[in-house]
Amino acid sequence: MGYLPITDATPLLVAHALGYFQEEGLTVARPVMVRSWKILTESFLAGKFDLTHMLFPIPLWMRFKHKFPVKVLAWDHTNGSAITVKANSDIHNFKDLGGKHIAVPSWYSMHNIILQMGIKSQGLKAVIKPSSAKLAKNEVNLFILPPPDMPTALLSGKIDGYIVADPFNALAQIKFNARIMRFTGDIWKNHPCCVIVANENFINKNNVLIQKGMNAIVRAQAWCIKNPSETAHLLSRDGEGYLPFPKEILSKVFKDPLKEETVHPDWKAARIGFQPYPYPSATNFIIDQMKQTLVEGDTTFLKGLDTPKASADLVEDKFVMNAIDKIGGMKHFCDCDITKPYTREEVIEIN
Repeated sequence: MGYLPITDATPLLVAHALGYFQEEGLTVARPVMVRSWKILTESFLAGKFDLTHMLFPIPLWMRFKHKFPVKVLAWDHTNGSAITVKANSDIHNFKDLGGKHIAVPSWYSMHNIILQMGIKSQGLKAVIKPSSAKLAKNEVNLFILPPPDMPTALLSGKIDGYIVADPFNALAQIKFNARIMRFTGDIWKNHPCCVIVANENFINKNNVLIQKGMNAIVRAQAWCIKNPSETAHLLSRDGEGYLPFPKEILSKVFKDPLKEETVHPDWKAARIGFQPYPYPSATNFIIDQMKQTLVEGDTTFLKGLDTPKASADLVEDKFVMNAIDKIGGMKHFCDCDITKPYTREEVIEIN
């Protein structure tokens, strides 16, 4: 398994740390940490990893542009990201992003989708220009930075802000007195971000193995919900060292509800949440939004996609549904209508 040093990888890491894979009869090497989405993506494409977490739109790009047989097996987590700026920044909402340089972790990311939704809502225009370019007042310049590089780039003034997964927002808050402009989970309620993916050929040859792996991951998600403090310690360099951060920083991610400068306190969303089922409504929304989102490179493959068909082709949910049933159902993950646990309506409010 491969992962980035972000809290998005939590279920994979916790399942390994607590021995849940072993209890399922699997031998799993310690997960390998890499620095950027580019490296993780290339490593997965090259077959170096059998199972990994991945920003949701990346498998879309893999399967339909490059014809790589990737399948989304489950959601890894919900929410978990934010737009971060300096404490003394004049950026307080999306309308203040005009003329600014903002870093995103990948063109094919929920971060890019959500950021551009906010930019468009204020009549601003996302552009991709060199960092030295002079921007018009209505332009927001976007470019890629690996998540570990974002806090220092903000501190040094190379960028005006960034949108990324925790703990790089919490790190900047605690170490650099940075400020959260907006949590992504305060824009799209309990949205997916990273998903669990595997090669379809590997899945077809190893159905039993995949099911056992999914059982362990879903069990880990349920454990994380009940044990936020223990999760922070376990992953930290004070615990098992899966993430290179002290418990203090990770605790801010796992224990904090969305309360700082939150527009929708009534949502009662977690800063990072765990819910494994890949709702089709969310997949459909992601595909439709990617068709309207500025990215670098050729995106003609998106225009030809039939959204419902592409959504069904991209996702294989039988393994996660079996795993959810095994631990007693969706009641462990949400206060949703248990009579219709596998349908929901997407709630997006930018304000």
